[in-house]
Amino acid sequence: MIGRTKGPRIGITGLGAHAPARVMTNADLAEIVETSDEWIFDRTGIKQRYKADDDEYTSQFAVKSGRQALERSGIDAKEIDIIICATTTPDQILPSTGCLIQAELGCENAAGMDVFAACSGFIYGISMVESMIRTGQIRYALVIGAEVLTKYVDYTDRSTCVIFGDGAGAAILGPVEDGKGILSTKIRSDGRYEESLYARGGGTKFGTSHETIDSRMHYFSMKGNEIFKLAVRSMAEISLEMLEKAGHSIEEVAMVIPHQANQRITDAVASRLGVSEDKIYSNIAQTGNTSSASIPIALDECLQSGKIKEGDLVLLTAFGGGVTWGASVIQF
Repeated sequence: MIGRTKGPRIGITGLGAHAPARVMTNADLAEIVETSDEWIFDRTGIKQRYKADDDEYTSQFAVKSGRQALERSGIDAKEIDIIICATTTPDQILPSTGCLIQAELGCENAAGMDVFAACSGFIYGISMVESMIRTGQIRYALVIGAEVLTKYVDYTDRSTCVIFGDGAGAAILGPVEDGKGILSTKIRSDGRYEESLYARGGGTKFGTSHETIDSRMHYFSMKGNEIFKLAVRSMAEISLEMLEKAGHSIEEVAMVIPHQANQRITDAVASRLGVSEDKIYSNIAQTGNTSSASIPIALDECLQSGKIKEGDLVLLTAFGGGVTWGASVIQF
């Protein structure tokens, strides 16, 4: 955890985002599972999501978002010292998706690695590289949240298959001028709630077999009511803690960007924080839940549309399987 630390100020100098071309609407889902547009929207706030084709995979979207972030930041690929890819859906077990991205982008001087923290992954990534830059280990970092979640959903389970979408968002982090940058950041986890959101198949505990496949153990399973309570409490509490650490109040925040999990969760977090609808960003109706990609995608949209301007104080907050959660306060 940091807060108004001495030394160089570290901030986001460029952002990028990319999504598949294919759109899957609620009406499309109603053709393959027992559901309806009204049922999905009332419970999640989602109208559509982007879905990768069979021949598309995570690193492709990560590379495109990363390249856009590099172009906007004006940083040469060779100046990047580390690439962190936050993902729950890597291209493969080995090597890491971060290494594959590093090769594709030509970041020949960078280390590449993955962070596996589900929907909190992007905040985990920026928290890690903030410390590395501040202590002089590196100068520039590329943090990407990228997911192809639709390949891990069970299209016979309407409680989960309607929620998730695919895409990627990327951020370049490096030194910024005084008065800007990350003011505070913190990440947390609690493995006692592992069964609130999980996919058991494919690891060393259960392996991959006819039994695990037939039992649908490779798909996501979720306890929605438990997730809701944990997410709302955790995101609100850590957000207020980080605002206090940064020396600011919620009234000073220009925009709150929560992980886009579910519109009901976003509304409940807003209520707990005491922020109005116009100060908490939501794009879940168009994107669905893109896990680690949701915050950088939303942040990019806000900056490109002018919803976040120079000098604005922004609060990022997330919660995901693990369970994991985190928050960052950033001055733009």
